[in-house]
Amino acid sequence: MPLPGPKNLITDVAGLMVGQATDETARTGVTVLVCGDGWPAGVDVRGGGPGVRESETLAAENLVGRAHALVLSGGSVFGLAAADGVACALAARGIGLRLKADSLAIPIVPAAVLHDLGNGGDKNWGLSPPYRELGIRALEAASASCMLGSHGAGRGAVAGRLKGGIGSASLDLGAGLIVGALVAVNSVGSAFMPDGQTLWAWAFELDQEFGGATPPRAGVDLAEPFPDESRLAELGRLQAGSNTTLGVVACSADLSTAECKRVAMMAHDGIARAIRPAHTPFDGDTLFALASGAVTLDARVRAAGVARIGAAAADCVSRAIGRAVHLARGG
Repeated sequence: MPLPGPKNLITDVAGLMVGQATDETARTGVTVLVCGDGWPAGVDVRGGGPGVRESETLAAENLVGRAHALVLSGGSVFGLAAADGVACALAARGIGLRLKADSLAIPIVPAAVLHDLGNGGDKNWGLSPPYRELGIRALEAASASCMLGSHGAGRGAVAGRLKGGIGSASLDLGAGLIVGALVAVNSVGSAFMPDGQTLWAWAFELDQEFGGATPPRAGVDLAEPFPDESRLAELGRLQAGSNTTLGVVACSADLSTAECKRVAMMAHDGIARAIRPAHTPFDGDTLFALASGAVTLDARVRAAGVARIGAAAADCVSRAIGRAVHLARGG
């Protein structure tokens, strides 16, 4: 049975780093994943109200299909400025595409944002939202470790009516093949069953990573998948783009851009298993996929290898969601 990697974080995929920065006054933040020289990447959007940047750059039919960093941010549309800061800071380091040998480096920095503008923080920033600076700070803080819970892009997140946050998990599939996920959970759906205690993702837990989750003690009422609709409406969350689960899945295999897209598509199953309902008109659910290329898949069964990675990525997403909400509520 596959077990978590040594850190049980997405950074168990060697070469990948995560940095986070938080603005406590505004109750918001940014999470940056850095992959240096540019890794093959794909993206899949399943929510009805996404906020994204450079998603088409990762389309398999287009020219580049690689990313030097990925940005997850709070702040709705204002949060997209975080990727501007990251792109400028990477260019200053000489990281990015070069059209000529002596030209300015052009980093590819796709991004996705979640809506945390109604969480009570001070958003009176006028013409100077904090996100560009937060992006630069998050990049500077990038390392192989990662704080989980109410940090970075998950600082002001809400999952259903409870606190959301940042979560991560990994799986070691053997022979050097590592799969990991990092998520920012800000969903309109709940990560908990109607009892408010049992995680929908309880069955996927490994090594008590969300507190030793147990099965529900009583039968689960599945008749109403969208509870507390009036309360969510009062909170202004039943509007397109006002909620989102964002994430990145990564692996150490030599995937192409098209194969990364397939893995991102499969990984969305992990959201649907851990949050109910998922992929609603009100969410902006978006998952990116990255591949380091360190492990060469067997050409004879390559498609099966991609499927195995996608299945593991979905499980990592479910576990990352469980860790995010468990740690955000003080577990």
